[in-house]
Amino acid sequence: MDVDRGAVHRDAEAVMRVALDVARSTGGEDVPIGAVVYGPDGVELARAANRREADADPTAHAEVLALRAAAARHGDGWRLEGCTLVVTVEPCTMCAGALGLSRVSRVVFGAWEPKTGAVGSLWDVLRDPRLVHRPEVLGGVLADECASLVTGFFATRRD
Repeated sequence: MDVDRGAVHRDAEAVMRVALDVARSTGGEDVPIGAVVYGPDGVELARAANRREADADPTAHAEVLALRAAAARHGDGWRLEGCTLVVTVEPCTMCAGALGLSRVSRVVFGAWEPKTGAVGSLWDVLRDPRLVHRPEVLGGVLADECASLVTGFFATRRD
């Protein structure tokens, strides 16, 4: 079966816009990153923004919080097979590990993160052939728009 790559990218842009809205809702102290998990049927299961500073929790990244909420709602324990996680910035090593362990089928991310990215930039945790579960990955979706949220956040802190 041929896949319409243009349609896939348009759909990815639409769901990334939702993640961007979530990122914009991040509290003022946390890096504006948003994540949304969609079920196999395309219905939104969960959304979350970074809350590391707000919760004083080093694991409160948007991806981890969204995965936790989606697992509680999905009904297959911790397994999120068939699900898609959309996040505005390339996941770090911790989040990439959580994504693999959750068994999501797809990961769509926006901005590349050359300093900490673990889905193609610095490392490629999710596509390591030694792992049992390797989700499909689509990176760079609305990358400039996603990156501008983060660079804008840090610009206000480096004055």
